Amino acid sequence: MKVYADNAATTRMRESALNAYTEAARQFYGNPSSLYTVGQEAKSLLEDCRGTIAALLGAQPREITFTSGGSEADNQAILSAAKLGKLRGKTKIVSTAIEHHAVLHTLNKLKKEGFEIVLLPVGTDGIVKVEDVETAIDENTCLVSVMFANNEIGTIQPVEEIGKICNEKKVLFHTDAVQAVGHTAVNVQKIGCNYLALSAHKFGGPKGVGVLYVRQGAPLYSLIEGGAQERGKRAGTEDLPAIKAMTVAMKEAVESIPETEKYVTYLRNKLISGLEKIPHSALNGDRERRLAGNVNFCFEGIEGESLLLLLDDQGISASSGSACTSGSLDPSHVLLAIGRVHDVAHGSLRLTLSADNTEEEIDYIIEKVPEVVTYLRNMSPVWRDLQEGKRQFIL
Repeated sequence: MKVYADNAATTRMRESALNAYTEAARQFYGNPSSLYTVGQEAKSLLEDCRGTIAALLGAQPREITFTSGGSEADNQAILSAAKLGKLRGKTKIVSTAIEHHAVLHTLNKLKKEGFEIVLLPVGTDGIVKVEDVETAIDENTCLVSVMFANNEIGTIQPVEEIGKICNEKKVLFHTDAVQAVGHTAVNVQKIGCNYLALSAHKFGGPKGVGVLYVRQGAPLYSLIEGGAQERGKRAGTEDLPAIKAMTVAMKEAVESIPETEKYVTYLRNKLISGLEKIPHSALNGDRERRLAGNVNFCFEGIEGESLLLLLDDQGISASSGSACTSGSLDPSHVLLAIGRVHDVAHGSLRLTLSADNTEEEIDYIIEKVPEVVTYLRNMSPVWRDLQEGKRQFIL
């Protein structure tokens, strides 16, 4: 059996999105910046997409900027807020220790430029405390950046409460919603954010296209110079077929959230119940306040990379953390942040589900993961030491 269970890394492109891409590429091949009819037809489709996406987010069309994906959107938002902050003499940014590297690496760049970066801790449940965010904000703060949902352990952060605090303190608020959009309800008015990033390939759209929502009045500076596209804030001819495909995928995903979330949550809970029967294992992140499709476990006494390779031999596609760092031998910064020690964090497994998964596939995963874990433990010197009492069990 073949089971794809790495939807947090990327999703299979929806047929409707693929058809929309092909149609747009064939029929709307003009440059949206051109004045003649073919170009203006493309421009009309581009603006229709902008309007649809804005409506799905609770935004205005002028607040939508098309990007190459979530990483670019995160970078542009953070760097824009930082630039304005520096002009105003405010150089403190508050974020969390579990952000995606698109955020953390950008913050590290700003730190080298003299910004004060505060990375707040999270609890063992993987959720930041609202009061910690409020306490960290002072008169020197120019931005708060807290993700909507974590890409590794799926925990959903209290972004609405954080947005309210930021608005009261008149501090810009950015949220990376790449893992959330299309999977749970996301409305920029309820969140109260100034910036929000999303990426099409996380909900059945194509790779290489995304959106940055920028609330009217929030600063936005260009990362890419060269043309007047996207109101002069993102140079480069728009990839209209990809944008159309993203729009179709997003509309389909958002409209089906109630039924999809219920079904995928059922699969998730069944999978968690099956895997937690494995001795010396632990679910990472809060059991309830997590994305419907996210299951992340640590298994003591094994190494994650070997686990992934052997599961792949069994036809199961999974990961041990963020797709952007899947080639790294370092343990997940997210797992370390929630208190997992290095040895345990190395033995992590992330399974992320979608509506395409079946109950039969979940049963197959529940059958195969314990077999592979047992196999790896039987040839692990660390496991032998644990069994013989030379080391103490942690989980």
